[in-house]
Amino acid sequence: MPGDISVLLNEDLLQNVLSRLPAISFASAACVNKSWNKVCNRILSRPKLASALSLSHPVDVAVSEVLNEVLSEPIRPHFAIAFVGLQFNLALAHHLITRRLGSRTPIITNASAGIIGVDARTNELNEVKWKVLDEIGPGNYEPINFHSDDVDRCGIVLVVGFVPGLKVDTIPLLRPKMGPNMAMVDKFMMDIRRYTASVSGCTSPDAIILVGDRYFDLKPVLAEMDYGLPEETVFVGDARGCFFFKSGDNSQNYYRNFYFFDAVALVFARDEDKSDVTGEIQFNVTMSTGVLPFGPKLKAVSVKVNNANCSRFTAKMEGQHEVLDSEGLLEDIKDQIEDEHPCLYIGVTHRRECSIGSHLSGPKSNVTLYEVLGGEKDHFVINGVGLKPGDTFVFYHSDSDTASCSCDHVFEDLKILKRSSSSSSSSSSCRRNNKEVFGGLIFSCFSRKGILFGHDEDYVESVPFYKNFPGIPLAGVFCSGEIGRGGRFTSKIIEEEEEEEGDDNDDDDDEDEDGSILGQCFLHYYSTVYLVMSYTPPPPQP
Repeated sequence: MPGDISVLLNEDLLQNVLSRLPAISFASAACVNKSWNKVCNRILSRPKLASALSLSHPVDVAVSEVLNEVLSEPIRPHFAIAFVGLQFNLALAHHLITRRLGSRTPIITNASAGIIGVDARTNELNEVKWKVLDEIGPGNYEPINFHSDDVDRCGIVLVVGFVPGLKVDTIPLLRPKMGPNMAMVDKFMMDIRRYTASVSGCTSPDAIILVGDRYFDLKPVLAEMDYGLPEETVFVGDARGCFFFKSGDNSQNYYRNFYFFDAVALVFARDEDKSDVTGEIQFNVTMSTGVLPFGPKLKAVSVKVNNANCSRFTAKMEGQHEVLDSEGLLEDIKDQIEDEHPCLYIGVTHRRECSIGSHLSGPKSNVTLYEVLGGEKDHFVINGVGLKPGDTFVFYHSDSDTASCSCDHVFEDLKILKRSSSSSSSSSSCRRNNKEVFGGLIFSCFSRKGILFGHDEDYVESVPFYKNFPGIPLAGVFCSGEIGRGGRFTSKIIEEEEEEEGDDNDDDDDEDEDGSILGQCFLHYYSTVYLVMSYTPPPPQP
């Protein structure tokens, strides 16, 4: 018996020492012998997210600061995501991160219009936006810190995750450099299914974090993802990024010779070989929407693609023959909206019949939002392609009151999740069976104006998360096309609207009483998408 006690005391002492090591030293300690490896596995038995933000410069200093912070404690990097200000050299930032995290870690490094995270120097939460002069791109960025008189032209936030029980890798959306100039969407979906099947035994991943190229229209790809993946699969991300990436096996090195990358997906799939004592990781999504539908249902008459990214079209009211005066109508619309400088969109309903054998049942509808760029006589001009003659739509506009209200709904959503987490339980036996939130990611529209929400904090978009889960790692990005498709957890404001609308609409009617179009949207504007990662420990072993 004394010998057993001595062994236990030695293991406890060893665990205390090893748990204080930085990640690199911890990895070396795990290789010393079986006993040390067992203790290390005990220390890292639960998922972990580590994040840090730096506004330092030059780029090597900022990257070093965030890496030192996220690797200051034991962690085994299963994936990494970095959001980088465009005054930095994106390729250099990506190289420095991959060199430090190792060749087997899948990584996405994405340029951003702003970042959210906890500062590595001050340990304070920070939201920083930079003023965009023209199109997002390394040569067209003028960053200004909105919360300081001191102009700072650089920044980075890094997220590193350890997710036992899941397999993670990057999968690109390819477009041939030679031949048809078309994105290979079918191959993209097939690659996602093939990878998931290879590690989990099924074809449906748990979650996808997606980054699209700023010159590529991701809307049709998101529609295909919704059609091809079950509702339980979450996907979030930035639709208009500028990125570098690497996979865990460096397979994209071959692709670079023959293909362009229009998007990249970080795929999370359940590990078929995971232990019964690993527990379960959940991906929870909620969203603060910031747009309102208004006006009657309209119909596109003629549509012409201006270039790869814009369309011109005429429209009329349903039941009418006269084509609308676009310039006059847009002026009237802006005069009626209370917000200063509102953003205008059209929401187009698309219906798709499910094929035999699909996981879906019956027809499926989704709404695609297109930003309205202006009017030319009787033509409207929108950003994006895909609108067809005969398509029905309604107008949407950005609305600060709606954004503020829905932000409060997100807070309540996360409050509900908090109640089910272990932090709300005082019983250690109950704690082992309740969810534990271990990290969050935020994708927020650059155009949202936090000062209009009535909050006095500088970190408006982070409020719902950090007030519910103080001290839990959090990181985010400001973008110009936020992707959000929820699975297990959707915003209360959407649920309430669906409950109100459910009894008033026939299955064949996709229109609400006020003319708004029903259906799920995947590419949002003037909104903020929250991805909250939680963990349910396994039941106690007998």
